[in-house]
Amino acid sequence: MTHLAVPKTYKLYIGGKFPRSESGRVYEVTTAKGEFLANAAKASRKDARDAVSAARAAVSGWSGATGYNRGQVLYRVAELLEGRRAQFVDELTKVDGLTAAAADKQVDAAIDAWVWYAGWADKYAQVAGNGNPVAGPFFNISVPEPTGVVAVVAPKEQGLFGLVSVIAPVLVSGNTVVVVASETSPLSAISLSEVLATSDVPGGVVNVLTGSAAELAPWLADHSDVNAVDLSGAGDLDWSDLQVKAAQTLKRVREPETGEVERSVERVTFFTETKTVWHTKALI
Repeated sequence: MTHLAVPKTYKLYIGGKFPRSESGRVYEVTTAKGEFLANAAKASRKDARDAVSAARAAVSGWSGATGYNRGQVLYRVAELLEGRRAQFVDELTKVDGLTAAAADKQVDAAIDAWVWYAGWADKYAQVAGNGNPVAGPFFNISVPEPTGVVAVVAPKEQGLFGLVSVIAPVLVSGNTVVVVASETSPLSAISLSEVLATSDVPGGVVNVLTGSAAELAPWLADHSDVNAVDLSGAGDLDWSDLQVKAAQTLKRVREPETGEVERSVERVTFFTETKTVWHTKALI
């Protein structure tokens, strides 16, 4: 009896669940050779609003966890990525047209980057914060705190590595994320969602939208409940217009990048706000 292949329909990831787009729209994902591979949900403005609401609801719990605890949760994601290596390699070879060796190398880089950022969760504050010298019997201490909800436009290329490189550093300090995946290569993003759903990352901390960045990014940049925007993958959009929209609600904006996204502590601290506290010294 001949087996009938069942093409997978990749759904969105919002609030820890996998809903279809409320619009019912899907689009075809093809291989590097132009052959049909799967259907992916085409997110709408309503889906983007739902993702922001889910991210906002998750801020207090995620940011309220200790840095050590966030680091352990993120490290667990790296363990699960390692366990699903074959799936990611297969997707990268089919969608991005990489050789098996190149795809395996990219998965290595993505896992290494995730582990690297997880290790900073309980350390970045010591680098970004400080005790300030002041005149008088006071302590003056500056500490970094998460910005809140960050909308991210993922790189169009670099597959899994590019995706990890923009999501992981935002999570380190306690922010939550709404990410618009690469329209042409969304499978790594949804497969990462499946990893997150089976990890210890609370629902709503990461929300993944697939579809058109040109359609979704303006709504996220203009959304009053989004605190910051990472336009790393928005180089082919009218990102100056996105900056204008973001400025209307005083968002912090990271501009588009060219080339490979480098890992750095600056990517962590960029999406933090500095809080300065004064405290009277005890007089003996």
